[in-house]
Amino acid sequence: MSFHLNDGEEEEIAEINTTPLIDVMLVLLVMLIITIPLQTHAVNLTLPNAPPSEAKPPPSVAIDVDGADLIRWNGERVANEAELTARMQAAAASPEAPDLRLSAAADASYATVASIMAAAQRNGLKKVGLVGG
Repeated sequence: MSFHLNDGEEEEIAEINTTPLIDVMLVLLVMLIITIPLQTHAVNLTLPNAPPSEAKPPPSVAIDVDGADLIRWNGERVANEAELTARMQAAAASPEAPDLRLSAAADASYATVASIMAAAQRNGLKKVGLVGG
């Protein structure tokens, strides 16, 4: 490659083609990565041999509301809101508060379902799940 200066002299500029050097370096890098053995990290533990314990599921209470807004507590009909509140207070006072599983029919009123959820919150039952069908 020649280069022209203003005074008429030509100067040669030497350039090194670095593309083959980069290709060689990449091939060497890939070979290095492939040939280095992977280090395995292991921690040896001696675990106790305990018999498997039976996992006890947490207690749960099924509250069902049908289309006529009748409330059932584990299948037993609840007469009124005072009885529902008393049952919720007794459940909350137990050593392990149960999970409430609230299931409402499609034609049950929203007000009934909302009042059950509000009563659960007032009485300290924090685990309330809505069961759909």
